[in-house]
Amino acid sequence: MTGFSAARMAAVFLKEFQQMLRDRLTFAMAVGIPVLQLVLFGYAINTDPKGLPTAVVAADSGPLTRSLVAALQNTGYFHVVAQPASEAEGDELMAQGRVQFMVVVPPQFERRLLRGEQPALYLAVDATDPAASGNALAALNLMATQALAHDLAGPLAALQPRAPPYELRIHRRYNPEGLSRYNIVPGLVGTILTMTMVMLTSLAMTRERERGTMENLLATPVRPMEVMAGKILPYVVIGYLQLGVILTAAWVLFEVPMAGSFALLMAMIGVFILANLAVGFTFSTLARNQLQAMQMTFFFFLPSILLSGFMFPFRGMPGWAQTLGEVLPLTHFLRIVRGILLKGSGFAELAPELWPMLAFLAVAGGLALARYRQTLD
Repeated sequence: MTGFSAARMAAVFLKEFQQMLRDRLTFAMAVGIPVLQLVLFGYAINTDPKGLPTAVVAADSGPLTRSLVAALQNTGYFHVVAQPASEAEGDELMAQGRVQFMVVVPPQFERRLLRGEQPALYLAVDATDPAASGNALAALNLMATQALAHDLAGPLAALQPRAPPYELRIHRRYNPEGLSRYNIVPGLVGTILTMTMVMLTSLAMTRERERGTMENLLATPVRPMEVMAGKILPYVVIGYLQLGVILTAAWVLFEVPMAGSFALLMAMIGVFILANLAVGFTFSTLARNQLQAMQMTFFFFLPSILLSGFMFPFRGMPGWAQTLGEVLPLTHFLRIVRGILLKGSGFAELAPELWPMLAFLAVAGGLALARYRQTLD
């Protein structure tokens, strides 16, 4: 049998195509991943976030102050969501992550402005994510020369100098130099743990099946809960070892500060590791082999890394994408790890991020246990 035969090639082509269609997970991955990437990158990812939550502390509420606040919102980048009575209350809102900017209008601002004294307008920025606030600050500088143009008319036209009639003082909180590594390196703690914890645990049960040792495990008097805990706990130890390596590198190589409590960070990370291990264990009960377990891990990891706020500003995403992101444990963990490392946040500020992770852990753990019981049947 010599020469190339199109008929034989066609037969192999049909055989391969049928095998691909029978492997539903691989086929779904081949079709689903491009669609998922297209939707996420096309609709959910926005590197120019607008409508960022802003607090305005106005000690002077004259018409010029109101014009400034209106101009601030008209830029599209700022959305005034709170008007705290004092700067301390505004600081608390920023520490909790509820606002990204705080504008402080000092007393007698309008009076000093009309006198031509160029009063200072104070702007505090949560710079833990420099990419999220960069364009907003650029728009703010442009606003400074245009905000009061229509108010400074007639007899006040002389107050329209080339420079803005007030001085804009910007203070970047938690990351004064706007270093991107202060944002990226803490985020890597969460992404690395998500990828490795889900992947390693998803292979736990499928490896037993492929090696033929699952029957031996089922023949033992070990209860499902005991098997699940026994499978998961070794990876908790591995997760903490990984964490030690990453944090050591973060402090030694990248000089990332530790402003908060180390013990609180360890406790929060424990919940995050368990949540990811529960997801991986669920995958291991669903997958027939290690390849399918890896594919399921990728399906979970892709939206986690794109919708959590690690790569792209979370507040720049549309509402439906933010809702999906709020379900993922990585989203809340990124806020926790950046809060502890950069802001020095305590348990009270981080509690709103802990409960969603605990709820996710309860659901994923219950699902994993239920699936394992079905596996026994």
